[in-house]
Amino acid sequence: MINKLLLAALLAGCLAGVASAADLVVIVSARSPVTALRADQVAAIFLAQENRFPDGGEAVAVDQAIGAPLRDEFYDRVARRSPALMKAYWTKMIFTGRGQPPREAAGNAAVRKLVADNPGLVGYIDRAALDATVKPVLVVH
Repeated sequence: MINKLLLAALLAGCLAGVASAADLVVIVSARSPVTALRADQVAAIFLAQENRFPDGGEAVAVDQAIGAPLRDEFYDRVARRSPALMKAYWTKMIFTGRGQPPREAAGNAAVRKLVADNPGLVGYIDRAALDATVKPVLVVH
């Protein structure tokens, strides 16, 4: 009986981890003409390597706050970089004058509101925070 309970608890934990990993979405304003982005395109925008959407429109990244678990998950899955690597990256970019880190917003609601109000912005939020003011252009697994 104990083994069955332990197995059930382990399985539930594994499924919870899978569910949370699939709950991250990259968003643009519902008014934006952009309908889909690839992970490499999103990474380029968030790493200040690109400032345009594929259609030529301006693309400005909005980040979650430093230390937010969703931010760490985003950079791990989209840019393949840890928080320490991101800190080193931005230190170098700022020092060499090649870029500035994205503007930050505190939490899903703040990111969603900023992005909803400006079709040139792109951000990421938990899938549960989606509403009609924004649209997902990439689901991050």
